[in-house]
Amino acid sequence: MNFDLNIVPFSRRESFLAISLLPEAKERRKGLYLRTVRGGDDKFGEAFLIELLDRNNEPVSFDPIASPEKLRLETTHWAGHADICISDSRTVRFRSKGCGIRLTFFPAAYDYAYETDPDRWEVNSFTHGCRFMLTRLAGRMSMEVAWDEIKSSRVTAEFSADEETDTAEFAVEEFMTVMTPRSEWESFDEAVRLVQEDYGSWLNRTLTVPERWQEARELAAYITWSCLVPAEGCLTRPAMYMSKNWMTNIWSWDNCFNAMALVRHNPKLAWDQFMIFFDRQDESGLIPDFVNDKYELWNCNKPPIHGWTLSWMMRRTDFIQEEQLREVYGPLSKWTQWWFTYRDHDGDGIPQYNHGNDSGWDNSTAFNNGIPVESPDLSSYLIIQMEVLAEIAGLLGLPEEAAAWKQKADDTLERMLCHFWRDGRFTACRSGTHEVSEGDSLLLFVPILLGKRLPEHIRAALLAGLRDETRFLTWNGWATESVSSRYYKPDGYWRGPIWAPSTMLLVEGVAAAGDQELAAEVAHRFCRMLSSSGMAENFDALTGAGLRDRAFTWTSSVFLILGHEYTR
Repeated sequence: MNFDLNIVPFSRRESFLAISLLPEAKERRKGLYLRTVRGGDDKFGEAFLIELLDRNNEPVSFDPIASPEKLRLETTHWAGHADICISDSRTVRFRSKGCGIRLTFFPAAYDYAYETDPDRWEVNSFTHGCRFMLTRLAGRMSMEVAWDEIKSSRVTAEFSADEETDTAEFAVEEFMTVMTPRSEWESFDEAVRLVQEDYGSWLNRTLTVPERWQEARELAAYITWSCLVPAEGCLTRPAMYMSKNWMTNIWSWDNCFNAMALVRHNPKLAWDQFMIFFDRQDESGLIPDFVNDKYELWNCNKPPIHGWTLSWMMRRTDFIQEEQLREVYGPLSKWTQWWFTYRDHDGDGIPQYNHGNDSGWDNSTAFNNGIPVESPDLSSYLIIQMEVLAEIAGLLGLPEEAAAWKQKADDTLERMLCHFWRDGRFTACRSGTHEVSEGDSLLLFVPILLGKRLPEHIRAALLAGLRDETRFLTWNGWATESVSSRYYKPDGYWRGPIWAPSTMLLVEGVAAAGDQELAAEVAHRFCRMLSSSGMAENFDALTGAGLRDRAFTWTSSVFLILGHEYTR
């Protein structure tokens, strides 16, 4: 498998390091960069510009060929090439034949570089919150480091080939405090073999899909494997970032879809994805919106799909036993109660979103008329979550708590139907005034997740709306705003484009409501689109073109789940 470095970064499992082709931008030259994805998505993490050099040390053009285990850079004018392998979570190995390699570091803040011994230079990057050790392994290393009062103003490292072998080889190691020099290095080819073996093991355990989508499966497997970062700093467990492009965090509903794709073949890692936000839970019961190695964000949150996720995973693995249920029961209870305690300002028993971001559908037309918004998807998630809590309480020998959760779920369902079902459709409204929102958002069909709990006439109306090809259903799947709506935009984020999470939720909901044919058809359309357009953040509903960040893990995970469960 090869992939486009303009779209998909070259990285590996449990590493903060990545290599990408980047366009020109303010204070950045166009080129190939070694990056670090530490510190969240407020920075792109460019650490070193990578260039190939001719025998006169002049930059030459090259073509990159990226595979999971190795990145090859082939010069375009003669037979020289360079190979790059991320041999472990902190080490990038370089080897060139017939050409040299230049790394250029662009200092800022108090960044500096100094020689630790004749073959090793340390680059201390305040900008990235880490250090890099450059170590010559074969050939010659030449450093140009200029000092400007308080920092290095320029750092350039050139690695040229040994005259006898015409080969240069070196390593870049990332570290935080101190680094002990290695006593020996495995060969470059051995490093490549070990990475290939690691990815191959991941691929072999990845969910299977029909053969016609095998290339897409390999891409999805690579993206999910390569987007893992280690447990470090605020990350209490190994975490699957949404991307190693610019969505370099883990968000508190994105993690659920990645956990679901892992639960059959890697249940421990799946459990880590599911529980990582509960590790950071506030005393109030709130969980953060996102977390990375440096910090978490509390200004908004994401919807409570965690009970639905847990129920889905429990039906597909024997890993979740009493130990796991005891671990999750208290945090999930507090998270559920938080919504009723802190997000029901008008006291009507219907929790609200204070901002579109809280729903995960950031700019959905459900929020057109202002905030806070009461929306039936939120009540639906909470009903399911309380039913799951009732089930867990029963399994843990807590019958009174089980009965209380079940009663609250039933009461919320009755209140939800009275509150939101009007004139044959679900609505969303301003909390307090209950002014109905404008637009025609797919968000209002999420209650189909309740399946047979819904009255027959409501199920029938929802299914009819989801089958209507003049509203949401396109050749590629369900648009997030009706294509007939005046608010529809092809690249309108949650006002039109197709997304993986909305597709997954509604496919599962349609199946729960009894329409297996529609569930399978939409899953097929979605997977077919991804097989040609890749694993983007979202997609133009009519053309199927990938939009925004085009190497996304929850998209990859949903492709694997739907391709495995709903298509033949």
